[in-house]
Amino acid sequence: MERTKSFFKWLTQTKLGFFTIVLVLFWLKTYFIYLTKFNLGAVGPMQQFLLLINPIPSGMLLLGIGLFFKGRKSYWIILVIDFLLTLWLFANILYYREFSNFLSFSIIKTSGSTSDNLGKSIAGITLASDFLAFIDIAAIIVLLITKVIKMDVRPLKLKVSLLVELLAVSLMGLNLLMAQKDRSGLLTRTFDNNYIVKYLGINEYAIYDGYKMAQTNAQMAKANVSDLRSVRQYLKANYVKPNPAYNGVAKGKNVLVIHLESFQQFLIGYKWKGKEVTPNLNKIYHQKDTISFDNFFNQVGQGKTSDAEMMLENSLFGLQSGSAMSTYGTSNTFESAPAILHQQAGYTTAVMHGGAGSFWNRDNAYKSFGYQYFMPLSYFKNKPGYYIGYGLKDKIFFDQSIKYIERLPQPFYLKMITVTNHYPYNLDKKNQSIDKTNTGDETVDGYVQTAHYLDQAIGELMRWMKKTGLDKKTLIVFYGDHYGISGNHHKASAELLKKDSFNDFDNLQFQRVPLMFHMKGLKGGINHTYGGEIDVLPTLLNLLGIKDKDTIQFGYDLLSKNAPQIVAQRNGDFITPEYSKVGSDYYDTKTGERIKPDKKLKAKLTAISNKVTTQLSLSDRVIDGNLLRFYRPKWFTTVKPKDYDYNKATSLKRLFDDPSKTSLWYQNHQKSTQKDFKTDAPELKK
Repeated sequence: MERTKSFFKWLTQTKLGFFTIVLVLFWLKTYFIYLTKFNLGAVGPMQQFLLLINPIPSGMLLLGIGLFFKGRKSYWIILVIDFLLTLWLFANILYYREFSNFLSFSIIKTSGSTSDNLGKSIAGITLASDFLAFIDIAAIIVLLITKVIKMDVRPLKLKVSLLVELLAVSLMGLNLLMAQKDRSGLLTRTFDNNYIVKYLGINEYAIYDGYKMAQTNAQMAKANVSDLRSVRQYLKANYVKPNPAYNGVAKGKNVLVIHLESFQQFLIGYKWKGKEVTPNLNKIYHQKDTISFDNFFNQVGQGKTSDAEMMLENSLFGLQSGSAMSTYGTSNTFESAPAILHQQAGYTTAVMHGGAGSFWNRDNAYKSFGYQYFMPLSYFKNKPGYYIGYGLKDKIFFDQSIKYIERLPQPFYLKMITVTNHYPYNLDKKNQSIDKTNTGDETVDGYVQTAHYLDQAIGELMRWMKKTGLDKKTLIVFYGDHYGISGNHHKASAELLKKDSFNDFDNLQFQRVPLMFHMKGLKGGINHTYGGEIDVLPTLLNLLGIKDKDTIQFGYDLLSKNAPQIVAQRNGDFITPEYSKVGSDYYDTKTGERIKPDKKLKAKLTAISNKVTTQLSLSDRVIDGNLLRFYRPKWFTTVKPKDYDYNKATSLKRLFDDPSKTSLWYQNHQKSTQKDFKTDAPELKK
């Protein structure tokens, strides 16, 4: 009894005792959050043990800083550090819930370019239980105020404080050694941040991420032309000849890329309460003049939509951490689709988007890509009720885009970015024409409503194209940029798909998104080739008859009979027609059964995994080192961003004051086709 009293007195009346209370509570709550708020997938005794203990070393190291201060200041500094560590935990809880990943310094650095509608998004994903992360801090403050914990103003010996920090560093080193033993190459080969947190801890992940960011900046500073040699050797050794049967079948045609926001493949043909969610896209998908892919996967990382655009325009992967468009879109040299099409075939190039021009740094990145026109929200009327989430509602956006599309000189390469089918999937009642699903998951249940609205908008645009005859002159590319339902909604996903369960393998297969090439007279059909967003540009260029063998592209023509069909995921996972890799586990792609490979199969799977890692690493090297500044094909002129001006008055003067004879407007006897666009958008009814 005396020992218990003595220990309690030491805890509540000494500085070292207070430090111990704070550390233990921080450790326990972090471990609890690991188990309840993240999906880290700790398997086996070693991983579970490391997950349990890894909050201790960094907590001890950082909270121990307060021990070096004197008097009451020491207590408050320990509490402030505890609060900051908890705030980092809390921010990651919210970020992980939506993106199945952890915050990075790159994302934080570029958050200004992605902040539109941020408050509403955060409110939509925050749960009351998330605030329990702060309950220990509140309790400690109450105990201090009520004098249950008494401040010890006596100075702590310097050697004691140093010993605490030395012990923390030693534990951190021991943790790393044990992690490396269980997962060799943890810090050199992994692309999945879950592994870093699972093995080392969330604070160690922040340190690692900061180191990687500094390393990346240093890499660009010292990069030189010789760094490109290994990239070119890899691409030469792995070159796949495009399908000659499709070469140039769309030569000279307009290209209209429809960016289907957060649109997943399962929506094609999906019915809710007997009603098709996407009847217009279903029809296009099955038409004889549409090449549709049913094993096409998104490959995005933290950059989400911006990663999809990076792959679409450049056949370069997004980054392991952050957004390449946000971080490097202003400074890097690129050999992008708009520049290639303009230089090789005289295309007019444009992007239309009903959201803020600065989002994902588009207003700068598009200049580096070589887009002649960028028409963001400032080009459109935005009245009350027109805007939802991240931009103009799709029907209103398409309606207002007609006056610009019809003025573009043909052939044009136009990308139109839809936004209504974006998280949090809210739609005002007057635009709801299908019931929500009833999984009970608020994040998921509105998804079919916004997807149905997007499909209706697509139907209106397609009818206008047919009415004006533009459909006969245009190759239309439909693609989904990334998942709409993240990996944190397994139960709801299982209900939507009418499955008994939904595991990590199912979630990997859930990353399928649509890809369709639609053109009058195109020999279509449903293609079962496995591919991803990295492959869109090579496929498109072959259809247009534009050679790209001497460009730096990591994708392949999806129509090639020799396409490798290895789909890399940004975290190092992969999918092939035979095998799928999720974390450290392998599955049979057809059956979904986990594989325990023998020696021969393990060698094959390791070879595939190494190829994926190499592909991702080399692509990162190109972007991080800005290596394209050292190389360009003989036919290519390096894009100079200063040559592009997206000022509205300047752009519209070019379009309207000097109309092209090749434009739809001119060919329609210099009359607008706006009246041919019919929409049922209630906001536009007189």
